[in-house]
Amino acid sequence: MKRFLSLAGIALALVLTGCDEPIPPGRGVYMLMDTSGTYTGELKQAQRIINAILARLDPGDSFAVARIDTGSFSEKDIVAKITFDDRPSMANQQKRKFRQLVDDFVRKVKPAAFTDVTGGVLQAIEYLNEKNPGRKTILIFSDLKEELKKGYKRKNIPLQVDRFSVVALNVTKLRSDNIDPREYMDRLEYWQTRIEEGGGRWRVINDMDRLERVLGD
Repeated sequence: MKRFLSLAGIALALVLTGCDEPIPPGRGVYMLMDTSGTYTGELKQAQRIINAILARLDPGDSFAVARIDTGSFSEKDIVAKITFDDRPSMANQQKRKFRQLVDDFVRKVKPAAFTDVTGGVLQAIEYLNEKNPGRKTILIFSDLKEELKKGYKRKNIPLQVDRFSVVALNVTKLRSDNIDPREYMDRLEYWQTRIEEGGGRWRVINDMDRLERVLGD
């Protein structure tokens, strides 16, 4: 009887173990760059972050950079995207080409009239879910102030970010924030609530001298 219970316990353990889905390999990073108004002046900082990320990503990882503009739920706003080749030499060539695409974009970009942050996040979720890496990270380089063109619907759209890490970068304070700091704090709280309600992990990193934390666990 004891032997039967022992075998039954082993069988149950094997069944439970078999039910666990294997975690896919690699990392996927999707970075959103705010291009509205005067925030385009911050894009040099974004280039620094992108270069730091490129240096840390490995063959097989995926990376995409997209702009936040008037209507960001669109593949046309993706500036550059790549899944790096398994061969290190080829991956390094891809990184150089990726960096050049971003540099060309920053040099030519024109400020957007509106800021569809939600649309950009939705596009990032779609991209990373399609790639299905083991770790999914969305970086939002923005002041997080969403301003939508008349007719665009974004209110109450859920953000399904279970097992995602979402990091807000360089969340600059607006002139109105200096008058009433609660506006700044409310913006951060609003986005934190949306991400955490969607099952994601939320962080804010404003110290650009600590770029090593961007892809930290």
